Order: sequence, then structure tokens, then C-alpha cells
Amino acid sequence: MEKLIGIVENITFQSADSSFTVFKLRPDKEHKAIAVVGKLPAPLVGEQLELTGEWAEHARFGRQFKITSYKRVAPTDLKGIERFLGSGAIKGIGAAMAARLVKHFGMKVLDVLEFSPHRLVEVEGIGSKKAEMIRSSYAEQAEMREVMLFLELHGVTGAYAGKIFAQYGSLSQEILENQPYRLAAEVDGIGFRIADQIAMSLGKDRHDPARIAAGIDFALLQTVQAGHCCVPEELLVRETAKLLQADSMEIALRLSELIKANQLYVEDFHGMVLIYPKHLYYAEKQVAERLLYLRDKAKKVAGENYEKIVDTWERTAGIALAEAQRQAVVSALQHGILALTGGPGTGKTTVVKGILAVLEAAGCKIMLGAPTGRAAKRLSETTGREARTVHRLLEATGGLDGAPFFAKNEDEPLDADVVILDEVSMMDISLMNYFLRAVPDGCRVILVGDVDQLPAVGPGAVLKDILRSETVSVVRLTEVFRQSGESMIVLNAHAINRGMMPDVSSSLDFQFREFADSLSVAESIVAVCSQELNREGYSMLQDIQVLSPMHKQDCGVENLNRLLQQSFNPKSAGKCELSAASQVFREGDKVMQMRNNYEKGVFNGDIGFIILIENSVVTVRYPEIDVAYKRSELDELHLAYAMSVHKSQGSEYPVVVMPLVNEHHIMLQRNLLYTAVTRAKERVILFGTKAALNTALANDRTRRRYSLLAERLRGEALC
Repeated sequence: MEKLIGIVENITFQSADSSFTVFKLRPDKEHKAIAVVGKLPAPLVGEQLELTGEWAEHARFGRQFKITSYKRVAPTDLKGIERFLGSGAIKGIGAAMAARLVKHFGMKVLDVLEFSPHRLVEVEGIGSKKAEMIRSSYAEQAEMREVMLFLELHGVTGAYAGKIFAQYGSLSQEILENQPYRLAAEVDGIGFRIADQIAMSLGKDRHDPARIAAGIDFALLQTVQAGHCCVPEELLVRETAKLLQADSMEIALRLSELIKANQLYVEDFHGMVLIYPKHLYYAEKQVAERLLYLRDKAKKVAGENYEKIVDTWERTAGIALAEAQRQAVVSALQHGILALTGGPGTGKTTVVKGILAVLEAAGCKIMLGAPTGRAAKRLSETTGREARTVHRLLEATGGLDGAPFFAKNEDEPLDADVVILDEVSMMDISLMNYFLRAVPDGCRVILVGDVDQLPAVGPGAVLKDILRSETVSVVRLTEVFRQSGESMIVLNAHAINRGMMPDVSSSLDFQFREFADSLSVAESIVAVCSQELNREGYSMLQDIQVLSPMHKQDCGVENLNRLLQQSFNPKSAGKCELSAASQVFREGDKVMQMRNNYEKGVFNGDIGFIILIENSVVTVRYPEIDVAYKRSELDELHLAYAMSVHKSQGSEYPVVVMPLVNEHHIMLQRNLLYTAVTRAKERVILFGTKAALNTALANDRTRRRYSLLAERLRGEALC
């Protein structure tokens, strides 16, 4: 092993999670900087480091010094101190100010910053306010480095230091030493496993009650992420015991204590004890209570003969409704809550237009919404009226700790007599709860969706449970109105929903191209998008969407995105790019927001295009807003040339291209294929094997989500 001491000249590359860095270091008494690589967060430009490692020859980048360990040392000369101070790490000090500070205080400047910051006002350009800003920023940097060093000494990457310090400030190290499991619950991006690693490195007892409680919370969170609102007690104990490698009895006793302390909530349903996280327990109860209240307390619509009102609209509009469609429009006049479900081509849009017309004629003020921006845009296009996302209807903003704050709620409700929501199958129990709390008393709610599609990514199966409860007015549209010659997509979607083989030979609208291996499928998808479909006038960015059942493998979302980016937006000299953990972002890329960010006003599933990369900041243009992302925020973005079927819900694309390969067998199921196919307006092209297609058609085992919403709506005894 060799040792090097030198000054950091610049940062060449840093991964999005800050766990890997490439930088230039100028060793002492040498004129030429060297390339250094290692698993460490980026140092500050101008810092002096002592490195331990060895030299290596990279095939592409040449000679590099690979770090095995490092430590920071104070700059030992005036030039080094000036570079450090001028690196931009300390607020209020740039290159010019750094030079003035060094000129005035010489080698004592760092001591002045730490021990006598009041003397900073001696320097031209620094007043009392600026001196305080510099003092505070320098102190934060020092404390941050202490946190970083503490983590590194305990086998955890210092990349987490920023998030921990942002949460706890000067208390960071005290909490790390005494209450490490708080990190799992309170620091975004640090889960149980990292907190446990820190705790174990500190010698904490494996049977510590705090560890067991954190393990229970983590196991419960895993079930929520799988879509459940609650989990059977036995399953939770078993999963926690497996996670902690602990005795089940020990877990059960700690679980009982948490329940008695009201940190977890329980329902005993027919002998099955179900454990809820607190927020989902109240969300489920409140959704049930509010739906039943709105069902019974809706303001009566003027007019006695609702059938006659519908007859009048039909004549005026020149439309003859089918029986189920007519029933839906009449039900919207009669009932406070209406759930309308049906597949493609069954006339949901016609019904929604009819409901709008008759309720507007009755003097009702109507709002339209949908869970995603793309679904809201579609609803607006089909109705000719403004439709907004549920988040924007509720005026969502960032609250404390990045949690959502909704300006519209029970105290400041929506100004509407009727709210129509589309694509309700995508809404989880939490969002439905926030929405219903903002619906004013007496308002009608019309829930529209396709119950046969994939359920929401979040917890619960709200639309399915409402239909299953049979407690509100429900209309199911089953008759297909489009002619077979118009679109094979609609007919095939219904065939898939019944488990039947789609017709892949009668029309170019719906094709299946057979390939034996997944690598050939991936290459063919890129070729078809870039050549065949491109020649026909379809744009990869605007018209074509590649969907995949999984993220990994040759035909997974991640690899397909890399291949499609190489084809449609390759590296070029005049195009800025920025590397993240597993992706490279370039100007012109199509990207997706991966989680709700209430502070920025962008939400999970929003699609945009990178318009600028400058100073390690990526600017994305969304339909309604331009949003800037710092390097540390790039984990919120994902390339979107390809996306998962789940992420495509609520959208429509002229062309859908999808792999169906044996490697994805664990995810191949009927409702996933049905959801993917129903996203297409003009053409579907499937690539893969007939065996994989048959697997998807045969697998109708949609996993039941643990939820008691239907039972609560029915008023079944829960105790």
C-alpha cells in the first residue's frame, strides 16, 4: 500500500448517492494532478487529504490511484488554505473573499473562523450579518465532517452524513451514538438495515427493545409497500423474526407492548388479528365513514323525473344510450356516491359526458380530477373541460419534513357540488382519505375506473373494495361499442381479460413478434422503435412508450432505457450530461419523477424532458412547470423511454411496445398484460415467446390485499 498527501483540485464524477467519487489530487511538491477513485463522498475542493491505496491502470482512463482509506488533514500552507476557503463550501466566501481573508489573517485564518469569528468584520466586505453567516456555515461544515467520520469509522458510507445532519443538526452524533434506530423512522433514505448496521457497530444488544420495535416497523412497512393496509399478526411476527434472526416469542411480546402503547393499531376480524400502521388505520376508517356520509347526505338535484331529464339530454345530444349507460347517468342524479367501472370501448367517456351535461343543466358546480397529470389531461381532452390532478385539486404543498400539506380539507373544502374522479383504480387509501376530507357536505362524488386493471401502487384496493362492499350505487359497463374493424386493441383487451389468446394476425393494430431469447427481444425493440416506427412518423419521445413487467434483466426497464437512450439521445460533444448512481442523464432525455415531491410541486409518474444541465443541476420541463434538481436529488428521476406497466397507469400512448419473456415469469399475470394493452390507442407490438404470453393469460391469481374497507362499509362487526 502507498500513501499520498495532496490537495483536491476538482471533482470529476460523483455517484448520485455520493458513495463513489473520482477526483483530481495534486500531491505535495508535484506539478501534475493525478486521478483518484474510491468509495467515498466527494471531498471539498481545496481540502488536503492523506490517502492510502494502490496504483491501477484503467483500460480507458489510464493510471489511477485507488483509495482503500483516507483522512482529512488541515491545509499546511497559505495557498492550500485559500483554495479550501474559496471552494464554495462555506457560504459567504468565494475566491476573492478567500484571498482577502488569507491576506489579512495569514496562517491563523482557520483559527479565527473557529474560535474568534467576531474578528471577521476586520476584513473589507464583511459586516456583522455576513460574519455570522460565515461562522454558522463553517461550524456546520465542521460538524458535518464529524458525522461523516463517525459513520465511516463504523463501516457506513459517509454519504448519509448530509441527510442525518439536515435532520438533527448539532445533535447528530449524540443520536447516532444513543438512539440509532431513530434514523430508520425519521431520516429519508435510511432504512432499518443501515440503522441496524450502525447500532451493531456500536455494540448495541441484539435484543434491545428499540431494535425489535424498529424491526417490527420495518417488516410492517414492507407489507405496506406490497400494497396492504394491514397484516395478520402471525405473519408480522414471522417476518420480523426472520429479519432480526430473533425468537418469535420475543417479537410477539414486544409487539403486544407497542399495541398497548397505541403505536400500532389492531382489528380482530373473525378471529384474525390484523395489525395496522397508525396512519393507515385512521385512513381506512375515515374513508369508510366519509363515503357512507356522502352517500346519504347528498343535496337533492332539482327535478322529480330523472329518467325524463336523461331522455331530454339524449335527444338534444343526438345520442342513444345503452341500458347500463342510461342507468349510470340516472344514478348520478339519484345518489351521493356512484362507482362506474368498465373496460375500453364500453362507453365510460359517453357516460361521463352525459353526467356532466345533466348535472350542469341542474345548476351544479362540477370539478374533474384524476390521480396523475397524464390521466387528468386525458379527461380534459375527452370532456372539453378543465381537469386537474387530485394533488392540485387539494392544493398540495410541502409541509414539515417534506410531508404533504393539503390546503383543501374539512376546514377549507372544495368549492363544488359534484366531483368526478377518473382512473380511481390508481388511488390508494391515503390519497382517497385526503380527497374525501376535502369534499364538502352535500357534494356528489362519482368514481370512474377500470377495476380489472392493476391496483394502486400504494396501500389498499379502494375501487375494488368499494365495488365489493355493495353499499353504494355501482354500474358496470360490459358491452363493447367500438366496431372490430376500427380497433383490434379493444377486442383483444377484452379477450385477454377473459384469459383468451388475442388475435395477433388479423391487423397491424395488434402484433406479436416471436423471439427465442431476451437479448434478441431487447435489440429488436430498439430497432423497431428507431427504424420501423420512426419511418411511419411515430416519435419515440411523444408517441411510443416501451413498457416492461420488471426492472431487471435484458428486457427490464433499466436495460431498455440504456439501449433506447443510446439510440435516440447518444453522447455528443455539444450535449451536457450528468452521471447518477446507475444512469446517465443528458439534455433532451425523457424522464419520470419517481415519487411525490410536494415542495417542488411534481408527483410520482409525472413525465418531463431535460432542457438544461449546468453546474451539476438538471432542469426538467414538465407540462406545467420547470423543475431544477441538484445532484443529490437525482434519485427522484428515472429515464422514461421505457417504464414499468404500473407507472403507465392512467396514460394513453399512440403505440405501446412490450416484451413478454420467460425471465419475467414471476410478474407475468393477466391484469398486468391487460393494463399494458389498454394504454395503446393505435398500435400494440408484443415481443417474446408464446410461452410467456400463455403464462400471463393463464395467471389470474391477483393477490388479495389485506384491507377491511369493504367490511367497514358494510358495517360488519370489528373489535
